[in-house]
Amino acid sequence: MSKIVECVPNFSEGRDPQIIEAISSAIRATANVTLLDVDPGTSTNRTVYTFVGSPSDVVEAALAASRVAYQLIDMARHKGEHPRMGALDVCPFIPVQGVDVDDCVQCAKEFGRRLADELSLPINKDEWKPDFGPCEFVSRWGATATGVRKFLIAFNINVLGTKEQAHRIALNLREQGRGSNEPGRLKAVQGIGWWLEEAQMAQISLNLTDHDVTPIHAAYEEARNDAHQLNVAIMGSEIVGLVPLKAILQAADYYIEKEKLMLLEEEQKVRLAIDRLGLGALHPFHPKERIIEYRLNVTNVGPLARLSVEKFILSVGARTSAPGGGSVAALLAALGCGLSTMVGQMTYGKRQFEVVDSTIRRLLPPLHDAMIHSIPMIDADTDAFNDYMMAMKLSPVGGGREAAMEAGLRQAIDVPLHLAKHVDAVWQTLVEMAAVGNINCKSDLQVAARCLKTAVQSARDNVIINLSNAHLKDETYKTDTRQAIDRVAETARAQCRQVLDILEKRSQ
Repeated sequence: MSKIVECVPNFSEGRDPQIIEAISSAIRATANVTLLDVDPGTSTNRTVYTFVGSPSDVVEAALAASRVAYQLIDMARHKGEHPRMGALDVCPFIPVQGVDVDDCVQCAKEFGRRLADELSLPINKDEWKPDFGPCEFVSRWGATATGVRKFLIAFNINVLGTKEQAHRIALNLREQGRGSNEPGRLKAVQGIGWWLEEAQMAQISLNLTDHDVTPIHAAYEEARNDAHQLNVAIMGSEIVGLVPLKAILQAADYYIEKEKLMLLEEEQKVRLAIDRLGLGALHPFHPKERIIEYRLNVTNVGPLARLSVEKFILSVGARTSAPGGGSVAALLAALGCGLSTMVGQMTYGKRQFEVVDSTIRRLLPPLHDAMIHSIPMIDADTDAFNDYMMAMKLSPVGGGREAAMEAGLRQAIDVPLHLAKHVDAVWQTLVEMAAVGNINCKSDLQVAARCLKTAVQSARDNVIINLSNAHLKDETYKTDTRQAIDRVAETARAQCRQVLDILEKRSQ
């Protein structure tokens, strides 16, 4: 897995296209860095840049952009709606893939040290006293803060009202509120209100510093409630920069539940969230450009699962140990869940089955989700096998080989055990689907049940053969795991039989 760090510097220039482009060009010119987004604001006089790359490369890009900004931005003449500290206001580093917070801390330290040394500028990590550079005010530059954070969502809610009304709502919402004696309602939220001259409307400008604590939809709905009390209108919203897919799907799930909808496909959920949040009110919101996973083409589906059917079968039949039975078992589980989902789809919305619509609405989503979540397991088993084989090749000198082999064995056991438990969670839903699903799809559900039972039995075979390996020393773990997989396998046999019996007795 490649190491990817995101950097989101905020430069205090949003009006001069030549300066904005000059900074963009400096980032683009850095090798192995991808500039994902440039989001200027005229009224705020600020541009948010988003780029990704390896830890060392994003530091180089941030430095290159800062050098250009140092030459072209003069904070002594700067004006704008957004509060600011310096020409480069903030320069956060965010872990994306294959890196952790410590890696990004090192990025921030390296960036701060080198920028301060090169340009003699005060650079802060989190305190007002500079961590790097001179402890003096540089009027042309101001101050810069750098550090590490979770993915921050800059979320602006449009208000057909005054700047003061927007700010009043922001004070109600933001965690800080109006002070320690009057805190706001939403945790992990910063906010102010301002006037957006180019759109001739006010905005509630929020920073959602942890969207798991306060999701986008929660902030939007709270703002709508406050606006209603003030008799002013909310006119959609905008996201500055990029947004994680999870945040958009959180909003979709909220509106699906609130409106009692049933949506299965990710694309439809994204469209729903965009519509309900009014994300296209000021500018078009293109998911492929604005959702970070789509921009980076990040997927949890591995190379095996992306093969054509023909190539997958040929790879199974090749003269190699992997992919083997574990990956085939995962494929069977995905196919079983897929067939079950298909039967639900062939039942839902048809007039002759409308009497069971409410039941199908309940059964379809978990089957669809189980299908989607089964797909990455196809590669997970092969990856676990390969990791174990790598451990076997380590030198026996030093004692690290035995520990690595046992860890690899546990992973090779846990992957099929997880697959079996994943299927185990599907059975009750499948039993219900067998009783109400489109009878014309009877044979499809029969095949689905047998696929799922075989997937579990095959997973059990893989677990047991790895439990017998002499390098696995923990007898308690071996006993507990054997009991767990046996229980799941027995359940699979009984539940498959129940599904088949229900289908055999149905005539309509």
